[in-house]
Amino acid sequence: MTNQTIRVVARITALPDKVEALKTVLLTLIEPTRQEPGAIRYELLQNKSDSTVFTFVEEWESEPALDAHLNSPHIQAALVQLNGLVAAAPDISLYYLIA
Repeated sequence: MTNQTIRVVARITALPDKVEALKTVLLTLIEPTRQEPGAIRYELLQNKSDSTVFTFVEEWESEPALDAHLNSPHIQAALVQLNGLVAAAPDISLYYLIA
């Protein structure tokens, strides 16, 4: 177990005709997630040159805090809503800051 924070980069790509619908779903995650214990940073970005691509940039105090987030009711509800909106499964990568 490490005492370093966990960084997350999660990339989600919308189907071309579902960009606004996906954006709406993703925006509902911002406030409840920012209120979660262990949430340090939770930002949603939309790619400037390809509007179908959204990226969450996150920082969590610990892996247990991240695990609780992933199992939270609002995340679980959003995952169900992604059906029919996304081109592929979300690409989620975990990182530790090294410098």
